[in-house]
Amino acid sequence: MSIISVSNVTFAYDGSCDNIFENVSFQIDSDWKLGFIGRNGRGKTTFLNLLLGKYEYIGNIFASVDFEYFPYDVPNKQINTADVINSVCHDYAEWELMREFSLLEVSDDVLHRHFNTLSNGEQTKVLLAALFLKENGFLLIDEPTNHLDMVARVIVSDYLKSKKGFILVSHDRKFLDNCVDHILSVNKTNIEIQRGNFSSWLLNKERRDSHETAENERLKKDIKKLNEAAKRTAAWSDLVEKTKYDTRNSGSRLDRGFIGHKSAKMMKRSKAIEARRQSAINDKSGLLKNIESADTLKITQMRYHTNLLISLESVSVFYGEKAACQNIGFSIERGDRIALCGKNGSGKSSIIKLICGENIQYTGVFRKGSRLVISYVSQDTSFLTGNLSDYALECGIDESLFKAILRKLDFSRMQFEKDMRDFSGGQKKKVLIAKSLCEKAHLHVWDEPLNFIDVLSRMQIENLLKENAPTVLFVEHDRVFCDNIATKKILLS
Repeated sequence: MSIISVSNVTFAYDGSCDNIFENVSFQIDSDWKLGFIGRNGRGKTTFLNLLLGKYEYIGNIFASVDFEYFPYDVPNKQINTADVINSVCHDYAEWELMREFSLLEVSDDVLHRHFNTLSNGEQTKVLLAALFLKENGFLLIDEPTNHLDMVARVIVSDYLKSKKGFILVSHDRKFLDNCVDHILSVNKTNIEIQRGNFSSWLLNKERRDSHETAENERLKKDIKKLNEAAKRTAAWSDLVEKTKYDTRNSGSRLDRGFIGHKSAKMMKRSKAIEARRQSAINDKSGLLKNIESADTLKITQMRYHTNLLISLESVSVFYGEKAACQNIGFSIERGDRIALCGKNGSGKSSIIKLICGENIQYTGVFRKGSRLVISYVSQDTSFLTGNLSDYALECGIDESLFKAILRKLDFSRMQFEKDMRDFSGGQKKKVLIAKSLCEKAHLHVWDEPLNFIDVLSRMQIENLLKENAPTVLFVEHDRVFCDNIATKKILLS
């Protein structure tokens, strides 16, 4: 056990006028299991790179442990998996590796296969096992769940629960709740640490935000009252002061000393009111700095002329002679929110491609309503380049609506001027979702829409789908999202 200390760290990218981090300070224990959360684009991966010493910064970072980053870069994926593990960790006993493989439910025959023949989930598990073999290592695990199906997420989450000494970037609530004991959150104005898991952090945040909002409203009312009182007192003081110079009052000579004393007393009261007003303003300025906006999203679907949109009966999809999935049967009716579930490689994306009109070889009966309009969100975001205005024009969507939705999803106006290739993974996914929400369609088909998207935005999208009840078919491995949204679950085995 040792302390990792971050002291007054400030960082900005070269050429940027805005600091990503400013005077950040905190301490963590090297035995802690930290979940690292924050809105997309806040700099979570950037901060991990600061810990790794990849960027120059102002301030100090002290640690007596070796930081190890996941995903580990494998330059040559054509080599055997055993050689990949040896390149990550040189000094380990074979039984130690077999222990890690057993915990992760990885078969030892992967050692003799080329690394590129392993599925994304298998590659994730192998690299995690190799990194945890290293002595004196503190792992920086950056979004490991994006290539894991639901079953694999449970396995990896239980594996991490049995370990200690890591920072985990993840947006999967159930995954985080199971395996972390502290939350490291990147807020609007600071980075803070809280003991507990994601659910306890969220509950505390909601309570604090609610208290600050109520306190802000109270102080606004107090400031208004104090402003009015200050104006009245100042007016009275001026009026009394003027009477000092009247020569007569009912035939008597004025007592200017008494009137001056009365005026001074009122002025003193006025200054006291001003001090209270300034104190209330100062208190108010310390509130609401880290409250996250999560404005309501909307979706307007076109109404299809019949209740049944799509049906599949005993459908099998093939690539050459190899079956991607077999004997699939289900229907999509108006108002259905269907989760297409199954392990990676079970054919979920193949079914989606068939429904979206791609020329795919299949057998069985597939019926699709005439003139059915589908809005599709793909897994892939690598094709996004150029600016948002040109993209909106190219897609034939309303640019103002498109950007308004992105603003609700925590895009700053400065982001609108940037090239999409420089966006974070979560920001790119938000672009595809915002585009889909702008499109006029009878059915929305989303293939892993939440990959890389931050938790608060996931909750916004959940509320959108629950409140508007559109017809949607989706593939998603976030169990909480599926449980909250799906009216039907189709399991592909």
